Amino acid sequence: MNSTAFLIESKAPAVSAGAGTSALIFFICYLIMETAGFASLLIYYMHMFQLNSYKADEQLRFMRANVGSLLGRVMGVLLGMILLGIWAVTESPVPVLFAILLQFMTFWGNRPWARRAKRPLVYTGRVKRLFVTTGLLYLLGMALAVTAGVRIFGSRSLSGFAFSCEIGALLCLLVPFLLFISNALNHPMEEAINNRFINEAKGIVASMPNLTVIGITGSFGKTSTKYFLTKLLSGSYNVLMTPGNYNTVLGVTKTVREQLKATHEIFVCEMGARRVKEIKGVCDIVNPDMGVITSIGAQHLETFGSMENIIRTKLELADAVPPDGRVFLNFDNAIRRSQKLDKSVVSYGLENEHVDFHPENVRVSEQGSAFDISFPDGSSAHFVTPLIGAHNVLNLAGCIAVAYYMKVPAEVMVRQAKHLEAVPHRLQLVKSARGIIIDDAYNSNPAGAKAALETLGMFEGLHILVTPGMVELGEQQYALNRTFGVQAAKHCDYIVLVGLRQTEPIAEGVRSAGFSEERLFIVSDLSEGLERVDAIKSPDQPKIILLENDLPDNY
Repeated sequence: MNSTAFLIESKAPAVSAGAGTSALIFFICYLIMETAGFASLLIYYMHMFQLNSYKADEQLRFMRANVGSLLGRVMGVLLGMILLGIWAVTESPVPVLFAILLQFMTFWGNRPWARRAKRPLVYTGRVKRLFVTTGLLYLLGMALAVTAGVRIFGSRSLSGFAFSCEIGALLCLLVPFLLFISNALNHPMEEAINNRFINEAKGIVASMPNLTVIGITGSFGKTSTKYFLTKLLSGSYNVLMTPGNYNTVLGVTKTVREQLKATHEIFVCEMGARRVKEIKGVCDIVNPDMGVITSIGAQHLETFGSMENIIRTKLELADAVPPDGRVFLNFDNAIRRSQKLDKSVVSYGLENEHVDFHPENVRVSEQGSAFDISFPDGSSAHFVTPLIGAHNVLNLAGCIAVAYYMKVPAEVMVRQAKHLEAVPHRLQLVKSARGIIIDDAYNSNPAGAKAALETLGMFEGLHILVTPGMVELGEQQYALNRTFGVQAAKHCDYIVLVGLRQTEPIAEGVRSAGFSEERLFIVSDLSEGLERVDAIKSPDQPKIILLENDLPDNY
């Protein structure tokens, strides 16, 4: 401890009764402020821990990226410790009053946890248990600090009060590390709870031998494919799909336990992953009869570590499909096309004509898409859908392939396709007073961002891009964002980059393409970016605004 409190001799004399009462009041006020600061920091770091999937390595990466705010709190605590030491020596109330004020400023002045979260903390059972364990660790630390203060300095010594407060301040700084300890302590219990739920889900699936399970995975396109396929199949079957982003082991487990009923005939199961064997973990629960692999590309490279790991993980779905099952593969994806499988493969593609399901006479506009497709039995059908973007035609082709082998009549597929809607935040068209918004704000990736820019270019009007860029791309992140900037310069009239540091590579790519500096804006947050969009004058043509990606709260 860098504090003059430690310079006070052991067993320092107790203060007078009146001064002792005042000191005790100051001591209690300071501890209340510390406890409130601890609780606030705990809520904030718990929120980030949840967004980082309770993974210590991802939480540490987040902490390193935001080390500036932590250093500011360290300086505040150190200065507060010095003030407490001065209080112990001089017995003047002025230093401790300043210390209390400094404590407020350190833990409450610039508090990111007070901002409105895009994805708020969900108070699950696991979160509540972590709160309890971390709180007990804090109370244990404070009890030891008070006990040590009494033993070293005496029961009514200002030095003892100051010492206890200093330890409490350090415990506030250690909140993220106490959270790691709590997570480790709770791990055996959490694993036992999770295994019980997982085994229940396995039992439910096993009790339904007539259920057809269709797994869907891919680096991008899997969520849209899930929605489209469910719509096509629902014309002939009772279908359940995993909701929202419930694509992990625990998300799928929750879906099976709470929503899968004996009346369901098909379960469309999205499977996401950020690490090797996570797809296998989902497959072990649901035992897929068929699998759809939409694409394989650079996404979540920070956690996967390499493209080889991404490829191996996505192919875990193909490995889980039984010998008499089918695997549906996007053959427009070069990485996916290069992999050889020992399963019955059904191929689909938009660019690749030598596939089993190939859309022809494709017409894509801002009103929607239309195309023809031939079936293996020699028949064909004409599809019209309100979906925009060529890559949605590709995803729909894969869904048509699956529906065909599930014996859905062509006329039913055609009817269902007419009523398809864009998946929220995935090239979702929104008309507003601001202009026509193409909302593609969910988890951008290189291929998806390129497709979104091409879709933007289809519209007649003033093309405006608003983006913070792409994340979780590991060592390739700078280069891929720079390429994105070059691509954006070809399709956009105005570009608004959200994030002063995050968007540096995009700005570099935009400028290298000769884009006008007067039409490039770099802002600190989305609200400021939208203000820039509103300020753009466009009396003769509508504004077409592409919202490409929206970084979560832990970025």
